[in-house]
Amino acid sequence: MTESHLPKDFLWGFATACYQIEGSPKADAKGDSIWDVFSHIPGKVWDGTTGDVACDSYNRTAEDIELLKSTGANTYRFSLSWARIIPLGGRNDPVNEKGLQHYVKFVDDLHAAGIEPLVTLLHWDLPNGLWERYGGYLNKDEFAKDFENYARVVFKAFGSKVKYWITFNEPWCSSILGFNVACHAPGRTSDRSKSDVGDSSREPWIVGHSLMIAHARAVKVYRDEFKAKDGGIIAITLNGDYAEPWDADDPLDVEAANRKLEFTYGWFADPIYHGKYPDSMRKQLGDRLPEFTAEEIALVKGSNDFFGINSYGDNYIKHKEGAPPPDDYYGNLEVLDQNKAGEWIGPETESVWLRPNPRGFRSLLNWLSKRYGGPTFYVTENGTSVKGENDLPREEILNDEFRCWFFRGYIGALADAYTLDGVDVRGYTGWSLLDNYEWHEGYRTRFGVTYVDYEGGQKRYPKKSAHEVGRIFAKYIKKD
Repeated sequence: MTESHLPKDFLWGFATACYQIEGSPKADAKGDSIWDVFSHIPGKVWDGTTGDVACDSYNRTAEDIELLKSTGANTYRFSLSWARIIPLGGRNDPVNEKGLQHYVKFVDDLHAAGIEPLVTLLHWDLPNGLWERYGGYLNKDEFAKDFENYARVVFKAFGSKVKYWITFNEPWCSSILGFNVACHAPGRTSDRSKSDVGDSSREPWIVGHSLMIAHARAVKVYRDEFKAKDGGIIAITLNGDYAEPWDADDPLDVEAANRKLEFTYGWFADPIYHGKYPDSMRKQLGDRLPEFTAEEIALVKGSNDFFGINSYGDNYIKHKEGAPPPDDYYGNLEVLDQNKAGEWIGPETESVWLRPNPRGFRSLLNWLSKRYGGPTFYVTENGTSVKGENDLPREEILNDEFRCWFFRGYIGALADAYTLDGVDVRGYTGWSLLDNYEWHEGYRTRFGVTYVDYEGGQKRYPKKSAHEVGRIFAKYIKKD
């Protein structure tokens, strides 16, 4: 521990997403999402599983709240299922009062337990009705109007009960993983071995643009119609890991590392804070990157009350020579786990994309703070899988010292960024409260501070990390 600290009103807790934990895909007249459809297509999920049951959290809200209370958390980030609230998704489609009131009661129950709700409107599970009707995100105008309507329905129902809103979770993933890599719904790509449809060179950038416009419209609705009386704040949550040059002495690697951050965070944050897409993206993508109209940029610029950040690890970045292929989405560079000297960026986890490096997390917070003028940050996801965890006996899984090490390092880096660097960080929700359905990885990768026995009726068993996080924050958060 250092002399670093966090403010006394700091919010901390854990995060989840509805499709990953709720189950009950048809309960109370819920409609299908694109993930309900995608996960049932053979070969799309590594272990062939779906979110049909997941953690059964739709039927276990009281149990999950008790779990949160036992950790000492004072906030909980969760997402709403748009398809539960408006089963077909559209602005002229009926609202499902049962689905809506399920979440209203959940928020009431959280407040009764002394836990502040942090609510995400859409965490990747777009109503399938909108996908079938007009292509969802690919139709900017229709999608933005339907999302604005959905947001208004939700804001009206919750009122002042929710003070912290997130429009979209990780638009980078919706765009790139859904419309280029094709490992996420709806699974479109130019790679015809994976999909019969899709254009990886153009569709991801169209999707990202649509999400930006829809985000901004929802923010405008909140600010114009609800903020004055309800007193909340609203933003988008962006994802990305820090990027360090493979060869720190090579200016091209240094430039590439910065460019990688521009192609992840900058893609969405630059329009909000600077009024345009990054120059590096425009240079590489040309007219494949949509242009903002004057009306759109007036809507988008300034459309964050805080900066939501999801980050997990770190990478070394090596520049590439020559022209990038049409489906390149990182900025013509290599993403590596080792640098020129052969040093690993961090230890292995169960996730091939995740190698933890707390130092890099502090550097990322500084990079973002400097680039965007010192906004207020809420870290809305941060956590780790553990190498081979799913293959261990339950007793060993519960003693997740590696995950505890991760949280000690990352929360310490957070406190250092706040105290020593002046980064304005006000909240943190670790990923995740529960082991859950990890999208295309299915159930074989566990991120929870709580073990979920999928074979034993979804019974919950807190791991060591469930209580370690609270002990860590107790040492950092000021008492007065």
